Amino acid sequence: MRQLAETAVGVREMSKQLGDVLIVTKARDNRLIKLTRELALYLMLKHRQGDRGLITINCATRFDAEGIQRDHPELFEPLPRRRGMCSNNPHLFDFVIMLGGDGDVLFTSWLFQRIVPPVLPFALVSLGFLTNFDFSDYQAVVDSAINSGIRVNLCMRFICTVYRAVFDKGETGEIMMKDVNKGGWEALEGGWSGRPVETFEVLNDLVMDRGPSPYVMNYSVCDEHHMTTVQADGLFVATPTGSTAYSLSAGGSLVHSEIPAILINPIYPHTLSFRPMLLPDSMELRICDPCNSRRTAWVSFDGRGRVELQQGDHIKITASKYPFPTVCVDKQLTDWFHAISRTLKWNGRERQKSFVVVEEGPSRKSSTSKTRSPILY
Repeated sequence: MRQLAETAVGVREMSKQLGDVLIVTKARDNRLIKLTRELALYLMLKHRQGDRGLITINCATRFDAEGIQRDHPELFEPLPRRRGMCSNNPHLFDFVIMLGGDGDVLFTSWLFQRIVPPVLPFALVSLGFLTNFDFSDYQAVVDSAINSGIRVNLCMRFICTVYRAVFDKGETGEIMMKDVNKGGWEALEGGWSGRPVETFEVLNDLVMDRGPSPYVMNYSVCDEHHMTTVQADGLFVATPTGSTAYSLSAGGSLVHSEIPAILINPIYPHTLSFRPMLLPDSMELRICDPCNSRRTAWVSFDGRGRVELQQGDHIKITASKYPFPTVCVDKQLTDWFHAISRTLKWNGRERQKSFVVVEEGPSRKSSTSKTRSPILY
Protein backbone atom coordinates (compact mmCIF):
# COMPACT_ATOMS: atom_id res chain seq x y z
CA MET A 1 0.00 0.00 0.00
CA ARG A 2 2.86 2.41 0.75
CA GLN A 3 4.38 1.79 -2.68
CA LEU A 4 1.00 2.33 -4.33
CA ALA A 5 0.57 5.60 -2.43
CA GLU A 6 4.00 6.77 -3.57
CA THR A 7 3.09 5.96 -7.16
CA ALA A 8 -0.17 7.88 -6.87
CA VAL A 9 1.69 10.89 -5.50
CA GLY A 10 4.13 10.67 -8.40
CA VAL A 11 1.28 10.62 -10.91
CA ARG A 12 -0.31 13.67 -9.28
CA GLU A 13 3.00 15.53 -9.36
CA MET A 14 3.39 14.73 -13.05
CA SER A 15 -0.11 16.00 -13.79
CA LYS A 16 0.26 19.36 -12.02
CA GLN A 17 1.96 21.02 -14.97
CA LEU A 18 0.94 19.44 -18.25
CA GLY A 19 3.46 20.56 -20.82
CA ASP A 20 5.28 17.73 -22.61
CA VAL A 21 2.86 15.47 -24.45
CA LEU A 22 3.33 12.07 -26.10
CA ILE A 23 0.87 11.23 -28.88
CA VAL A 24 0.24 7.53 -29.54
CA THR A 25 -1.70 6.45 -32.62
CA LYS A 26 -1.73 3.84 -35.38
CA ALA A 27 1.06 4.60 -37.82
CA ARG A 28 -0.60 2.64 -40.64
CA ASP A 29 -4.07 4.17 -40.41
CA ASN A 30 -4.16 7.05 -42.90
CA ARG A 31 -7.25 8.60 -41.34
CA LEU A 32 -5.66 8.66 -37.89
CA ILE A 33 -2.39 10.05 -39.26
CA LYS A 34 -4.23 13.08 -40.61
CA LEU A 35 -5.98 13.66 -37.28
CA THR A 36 -2.71 13.15 -35.39
CA ARG A 37 -1.04 15.84 -37.48
CA GLU A 38 -3.93 18.19 -36.77
CA LEU A 39 -3.65 17.52 -33.04
CA ALA A 40 0.14 17.94 -33.05
CA LEU A 41 -0.10 21.33 -34.78
CA TYR A 42 -2.74 22.47 -32.31
CA LEU A 43 -0.52 21.54 -29.36
CA MET A 44 2.53 23.16 -30.93
CA LEU A 45 0.79 26.47 -31.54
CA LYS A 46 -0.96 26.57 -28.17
CA HIS A 47 0.60 28.67 -25.42
CA ARG A 48 1.44 26.56 -22.39
CA GLN A 49 4.24 25.92 -19.94
CA GLY A 50 7.43 24.32 -21.21
CA ASP A 51 8.74 23.94 -24.74
CA ARG A 52 6.21 24.03 -27.57
CA GLY A 53 8.32 22.28 -30.18
CA LEU A 54 7.62 19.04 -31.99
CA ILE A 55 9.88 16.12 -31.13
CA THR A 56 9.41 13.24 -33.55
CA ILE A 57 10.10 9.79 -32.15
CA ASN A 58 8.56 7.57 -34.79
CA CYS A 59 6.07 8.72 -37.39
CA ALA A 60 4.66 7.73 -40.77
CA THR A 61 5.56 9.35 -44.07
CA ARG A 62 2.04 10.73 -44.46
CA PHE A 63 2.48 12.64 -41.21
CA ASP A 64 4.78 14.96 -43.19
CA ALA A 65 7.11 16.02 -40.38
CA GLU A 66 9.26 17.78 -42.99
CA GLY A 67 6.30 19.97 -43.91
CA ILE A 68 5.82 20.98 -40.28
CA GLN A 69 9.51 21.79 -40.04
CA ARG A 70 9.27 23.89 -43.20
CA ASP A 71 6.20 25.83 -42.04
CA HIS A 72 7.21 26.14 -38.37
CA PRO A 73 11.02 25.89 -38.11
CA GLU A 74 11.01 27.57 -34.69
CA LEU A 75 8.80 24.80 -33.27
CA PHE A 76 10.71 21.80 -34.53
CA GLU A 77 13.25 19.83 -32.53
CA PRO A 78 14.01 16.44 -34.07
CA LEU A 79 14.89 13.64 -31.68
CA PRO A 80 16.01 10.19 -32.81
CA ARG A 81 14.06 7.27 -31.45
CA ARG A 82 15.72 5.48 -28.55
CA ARG A 83 14.82 1.95 -27.56
CA GLY A 84 13.04 1.78 -24.21
CA MET A 85 12.52 5.54 -24.07
CA CYS A 86 9.05 5.25 -22.53
CA SER A 87 9.95 2.44 -20.13
CA ASN A 88 13.21 3.94 -18.90
CA ASN A 89 12.34 7.65 -18.95
CA PRO A 90 8.61 8.09 -18.31
CA HIS A 91 9.31 11.42 -16.58
CA LEU A 92 9.97 12.96 -20.01
CA PHE A 93 6.21 13.09 -20.64
CA ASP A 94 3.66 14.93 -18.52
CA PHE A 95 0.77 13.07 -20.09
CA VAL A 96 -0.11 10.91 -23.09
CA ILE A 97 -2.78 11.53 -25.71
CA MET A 98 -3.95 8.32 -27.38
CA LEU A 99 -5.95 8.15 -30.62
CA GLY A 100 -7.61 4.85 -31.51
CA GLY A 101 -9.29 2.07 -29.57
CA ASP A 102 -8.79 -0.33 -26.70
CA GLY A 103 -5.93 -2.10 -28.47
CA ASP A 104 -4.05 1.18 -28.66
CA VAL A 105 -4.63 1.72 -24.93
CA LEU A 106 -3.07 -1.69 -24.29
CA PHE A 107 -0.17 -0.77 -26.54
CA THR A 108 0.35 2.42 -24.52
CA SER A 109 0.40 0.35 -21.34
CA TRP A 110 2.93 -1.96 -23.01
CA LEU A 111 5.21 1.01 -23.78
CA PHE A 112 5.37 2.05 -20.13
CA GLN A 113 6.45 -1.00 -18.15
CA ARG A 114 6.85 0.99 -14.95
CA ILE A 115 5.44 4.46 -14.11
CA VAL A 116 2.80 5.59 -16.60
CA PRO A 117 1.93 9.26 -17.21
CA PRO A 118 -1.80 10.12 -17.22
CA VAL A 119 -3.37 8.87 -20.45
CA LEU A 120 -6.04 10.87 -22.30
CA PRO A 121 -7.74 8.39 -24.71
CA PHE A 122 -9.81 9.57 -27.69
CA ALA A 123 -12.19 7.10 -29.31
CA LEU A 124 -11.72 6.73 -33.06
CA VAL A 125 -13.03 3.20 -33.52
CA SER A 126 -16.45 1.57 -33.49
CA LEU A 127 -15.96 -0.10 -30.10
CA GLY A 128 -13.84 1.41 -27.36
CA PHE A 129 -14.51 0.60 -23.72
CA LEU A 130 -11.39 2.38 -22.45
CA THR A 131 -11.69 5.41 -24.75
CA ASN A 132 -14.23 7.76 -23.20
CA PHE A 133 -13.49 10.98 -25.08
CA ASP A 134 -14.84 12.00 -28.48
CA PHE A 135 -12.19 13.40 -30.81
CA SER A 136 -14.59 15.97 -32.25
CA ASP A 137 -14.23 17.84 -28.93
CA TYR A 138 -10.46 17.43 -28.66
CA GLN A 139 -9.69 21.16 -28.45
CA ALA A 140 -11.99 21.73 -25.47
CA VAL A 141 -10.81 18.53 -23.76
CA VAL A 142 -7.11 19.32 -24.21
CA ASP A 143 -7.57 22.94 -23.12
CA SER A 144 -9.38 21.82 -19.98
CA ALA A 145 -6.66 19.28 -19.19
CA ILE A 146 -3.84 21.81 -19.62
CA ASN A 147 -5.51 24.77 -17.93
CA SER A 148 -7.70 23.20 -15.23
CA GLY A 149 -5.98 19.90 -14.49
CA ILE A 150 -7.33 16.38 -14.72
CA ARG A 151 -8.97 13.67 -12.63
CA VAL A 152 -7.47 10.22 -13.16
CA ASN A 153 -8.64 6.67 -12.62
CA LEU A 154 -5.82 4.38 -11.43
CA CYS A 155 -6.45 1.11 -13.27
CA MET A 156 -4.92 -1.94 -11.64
CA ARG A 157 -2.17 -3.79 -13.51
CA PHE A 158 -0.48 -7.16 -12.95
CA ILE A 159 3.23 -7.80 -12.86
CA CYS A 160 3.80 -11.23 -14.41
CA THR A 161 7.14 -13.01 -14.11
CA VAL A 162 7.99 -16.10 -16.14
CA TYR A 163 10.13 -18.71 -14.34
CA ARG A 164 11.98 -21.42 -16.21
CA ALA A 165 12.56 -24.80 -14.58
CA VAL A 166 16.19 -25.65 -13.79
CA PHE A 167 15.80 -29.40 -13.27
CA ASP A 168 15.65 -32.34 -15.63
CA LYS A 169 12.43 -34.13 -16.39
CA GLY A 170 11.72 -37.48 -14.85
CA GLU A 171 11.74 -38.47 -11.21
CA THR A 172 12.90 -35.04 -10.05
CA GLY A 173 9.97 -33.38 -11.76
CA GLU A 174 7.52 -35.89 -10.33
CA ILE A 175 8.82 -35.24 -6.80
CA MET A 176 8.51 -31.52 -7.29
CA MET A 177 4.90 -31.77 -8.46
CA LYS A 178 4.04 -33.87 -5.40
CA ASP A 179 5.57 -31.16 -3.25
CA VAL A 180 3.61 -28.48 -5.12
CA ASN A 181 0.32 -30.28 -4.54
CA LYS A 182 1.20 -30.65 -0.88
CA GLY A 183 3.05 -27.49 0.03
CA GLY A 184 2.29 -24.89 -2.64
CA TRP A 185 4.72 -22.27 -3.86
CA GLU A 186 7.53 -23.21 -1.46
CA ALA A 187 8.24 -26.25 -3.62
CA LEU A 188 8.64 -23.99 -6.63
CA GLU A 189 11.19 -21.88 -4.75
CA GLY A 190 12.99 -24.78 -3.09
CA GLY A 191 15.60 -27.20 -4.33
CA TRP A 192 14.13 -27.39 -7.85
CA SER A 193 13.23 -23.73 -8.14
CA GLY A 194 12.95 -21.87 -11.42
CA ARG A 195 14.85 -18.83 -12.59
CA PRO A 196 13.03 -15.63 -13.64
CA VAL A 197 13.58 -14.81 -17.30
CA GLU A 198 10.90 -12.28 -18.32
CA THR A 199 8.62 -9.77 -16.63
CA PHE A 200 5.54 -8.06 -18.08
CA GLU A 201 3.18 -5.35 -16.85
CA VAL A 202 -0.37 -6.37 -17.81
CA LEU A 203 -3.40 -4.08 -17.96
CA ASN A 204 -6.07 -6.47 -19.25
CA ASP A 205 -5.31 -10.14 -18.84
CA LEU A 206 -2.94 -13.05 -18.96
CA VAL A 207 -4.21 -15.92 -21.12
CA MET A 208 -2.86 -19.46 -20.90
CA ASP A 209 -3.89 -21.88 -23.64
CA ARG A 210 -2.89 -25.21 -25.15
CA GLY A 211 -1.61 -23.70 -28.40
CA PRO A 212 -1.58 -26.19 -31.30
CA SER A 213 -1.89 -29.18 -28.97
CA PRO A 214 -5.16 -31.19 -29.18
CA TYR A 215 -4.94 -32.22 -25.52
CA VAL A 216 -6.71 -30.69 -22.54
CA MET A 217 -4.20 -28.86 -20.36
CA ASN A 218 -3.51 -29.19 -16.63
CA TYR A 219 -2.44 -26.12 -14.64
CA SER A 220 -1.48 -26.12 -10.97
CA VAL A 221 -2.65 -22.93 -9.23
CA CYS A 222 -0.89 -22.00 -5.99
CA ASP A 223 -0.73 -19.17 -3.50
CA GLU A 224 0.82 -20.01 -0.15
CA HIS A 225 -0.68 -23.46 -0.65
CA HIS A 226 -1.82 -25.52 -3.58
CA MET A 227 -5.28 -24.21 -4.48
CA THR A 228 -6.42 -26.41 -7.33
CA THR A 229 -5.42 -28.12 -10.54
CA VAL A 230 -7.21 -26.71 -13.56
CA GLN A 231 -8.08 -29.12 -16.35
CA ALA A 232 -9.29 -27.03 -19.27
CA ASP A 233 -8.44 -25.68 -22.70
CA GLY A 234 -7.00 -22.58 -21.07
CA LEU A 235 -7.17 -20.09 -18.24
CA PHE A 236 -7.76 -16.35 -17.93
CA VAL A 237 -6.21 -14.27 -15.17
CA ALA A 238 -7.74 -10.83 -15.62
CA THR A 239 -7.70 -7.44 -13.94
CA PRO A 240 -10.96 -5.56 -13.30
CA THR A 241 -10.21 -3.63 -16.50
CA GLY A 242 -9.78 -6.90 -18.38
CA SER A 243 -13.07 -8.29 -17.08
CA THR A 244 -14.85 -6.50 -19.94
CA ALA A 245 -12.56 -7.99 -22.59
CA TYR A 246 -11.66 -11.56 -23.60
CA SER A 247 -12.71 -13.03 -20.26
CA LEU A 248 -16.25 -11.71 -20.67
CA SER A 249 -16.77 -13.76 -23.84
CA ALA A 250 -15.85 -16.90 -21.86
CA GLY A 251 -18.53 -16.26 -19.25
CA GLY A 252 -16.48 -14.17 -16.82
CA SER A 253 -18.02 -11.59 -14.51
CA LEU A 254 -18.03 -7.84 -14.98
CA VAL A 255 -15.83 -6.31 -12.28
CA HIS A 256 -15.84 -2.60 -11.48
CA SER A 257 -12.45 -0.92 -11.80
CA GLU A 258 -12.55 0.25 -8.17
CA ILE A 259 -12.61 -3.34 -6.90
CA PRO A 260 -9.02 -4.54 -6.28
CA ALA A 261 -9.35 -8.15 -7.35
CA ILE A 262 -7.82 -10.90 -9.46
CA LEU A 263 -10.29 -12.64 -11.77
CA ILE A 264 -9.68 -16.31 -12.62
CA ASN A 265 -11.79 -17.73 -15.42
CA PRO A 266 -11.30 -21.14 -17.11
CA ILE A 267 -11.69 -21.72 -20.84
CA TYR A 268 -13.90 -24.77 -21.43
CA PRO A 269 -13.15 -26.49 -18.10
CA HIS A 270 -13.43 -30.26 -17.81
CA THR A 271 -15.68 -29.88 -14.75
CA LEU A 272 -18.78 -27.71 -14.82
CA SER A 273 -18.28 -26.88 -11.14
CA PHE A 274 -15.26 -24.68 -11.93
CA ARG A 275 -16.84 -21.24 -12.06
CA PRO A 276 -15.13 -17.83 -12.44
CA MET A 277 -13.64 -16.56 -9.17
CA LEU A 278 -12.63 -13.20 -7.73
CA LEU A 279 -9.54 -13.34 -5.51
CA PRO A 280 -8.03 -10.56 -3.36
CA ASP A 281 -5.26 -8.54 -4.98
CA SER A 282 -2.97 -9.30 -2.03
CA MET A 283 -2.45 -12.86 -3.28
CA GLU A 284 0.79 -13.96 -4.91
CA LEU A 285 -0.58 -16.27 -7.54
CA ARG A 286 1.54 -18.91 -9.25
CA ILE A 287 0.41 -21.00 -12.21
CA CYS A 288 2.57 -23.97 -13.14
CA ASP A 289 2.66 -26.21 -16.19
CA PRO A 290 3.13 -29.62 -14.52
CA CYS A 291 6.21 -31.69 -15.20
CA ASN A 292 4.01 -34.64 -16.20
CA SER A 293 2.03 -32.58 -18.68
CA ARG A 294 1.53 -34.13 -22.11
CA ARG A 295 2.37 -30.95 -23.98
CA THR A 296 3.74 -27.48 -23.40
CA ALA A 297 1.47 -24.52 -22.66
CA TRP A 298 1.34 -21.07 -24.19
CA VAL A 299 0.73 -17.75 -22.49
CA SER A 300 0.16 -14.22 -23.78
CA PHE A 301 0.14 -10.90 -21.94
CA ASP A 302 -2.45 -8.37 -23.13
CA GLY A 303 -2.40 -10.22 -26.43
CA ARG A 304 1.35 -9.64 -26.85
CA GLY A 305 4.63 -11.30 -25.86
CA ARG A 306 3.39 -14.83 -26.49
CA VAL A 307 5.63 -17.28 -24.60
CA GLU A 308 5.81 -21.07 -24.57
CA LEU A 309 5.93 -22.70 -21.13
CA GLN A 310 7.83 -25.97 -20.95
CA GLN A 311 6.95 -28.65 -18.43
CA GLY A 312 7.90 -27.40 -14.97
CA ASP A 313 7.84 -23.69 -15.87
CA HIS A 314 5.54 -21.37 -13.96
CA ILE A 315 4.33 -17.77 -13.84
CA LYS A 316 4.07 -15.56 -10.77
CA ILE A 317 1.24 -12.98 -10.85
CA THR A 318 0.93 -10.13 -8.36
CA ALA A 319 -0.72 -6.72 -8.27
CA SER A 320 1.65 -4.16 -9.74
CA LYS A 321 2.70 -1.03 -7.85
CA TYR A 322 2.52 0.86 -11.15
CA PRO A 323 -1.16 1.36 -12.07
CA PHE A 324 -2.39 2.74 -15.38
CA PRO A 325 -3.86 6.25 -14.90
CA THR A 326 -6.58 7.21 -17.38
CA VAL A 327 -8.26 10.61 -17.47
CA CYS A 328 -11.88 10.57 -16.29
CA VAL A 329 -14.69 12.27 -18.17
CA ASP A 330 -16.83 12.70 -15.08
CA LYS A 331 -16.16 10.37 -12.15
CA GLN A 332 -14.66 6.92 -11.97
CA LEU A 333 -17.93 5.30 -10.91
CA THR A 334 -20.12 6.90 -13.57
CA ASP A 335 -17.53 6.54 -16.36
CA TRP A 336 -17.52 2.76 -15.91
CA PHE A 337 -21.29 2.40 -16.09
CA HIS A 338 -21.48 4.73 -19.08
CA ALA A 339 -18.82 2.64 -20.82
CA ILE A 340 -20.55 -0.72 -20.37
CA SER A 341 -23.87 0.81 -21.43
CA ARG A 342 -22.34 2.52 -24.48
CA THR A 343 -20.13 -0.30 -25.75
CA LEU A 344 -21.60 -3.52 -24.37
CA LYS A 345 -25.25 -2.38 -24.43
CA TRP A 346 -25.43 -3.62 -20.85
CA ASN A 347 -29.02 -4.44 -19.84
CA GLY A 348 -30.26 -2.71 -22.98
CA ARG A 349 -33.79 -3.68 -23.96
CA GLU A 350 -37.09 -2.27 -25.14
CA ARG A 351 -39.06 -1.08 -22.15
CA GLN A 352 -42.45 -2.67 -21.63
CA LYS A 353 -45.24 -0.36 -22.66
CA SER A 354 -47.84 0.73 -20.17
CA PHE A 355 -51.56 -0.01 -20.50
CA VAL A 356 -53.22 2.59 -22.75
CA VAL A 357 -56.98 3.00 -23.27
CA VAL A 358 -57.78 3.45 -26.96
CA GLU A 359 -61.31 4.44 -28.04
CA GLU A 360 -62.41 2.96 -31.36
CA GLY A 361 -64.51 4.93 -33.83
CA PRO A 362 -65.53 8.60 -33.79
CA SER A 363 -66.87 10.02 -30.57
CA ARG A 364 -70.62 10.58 -30.51
CA LYS A 365 -72.46 13.14 -28.46
CA SER A 366 -75.74 11.29 -28.52
CA SER A 367 -76.49 9.66 -25.18
CA THR A 368 -78.55 6.97 -26.88
CA SER A 369 -75.72 5.78 -29.10
CA LYS A 370 -74.03 2.57 -28.22
CA THR A 371 -70.35 2.80 -27.27
CA ARG A 372 -67.90 0.10 -27.91
CA SER A 373 -65.78 -1.40 -25.18
CA PRO A 374 -62.27 0.06 -24.96
CA ILE A 375 -59.37 -2.07 -26.08
CA LEU A 376 -56.41 -2.38 -23.75
CA TYR A 377 -52.88 -2.67 -25.13
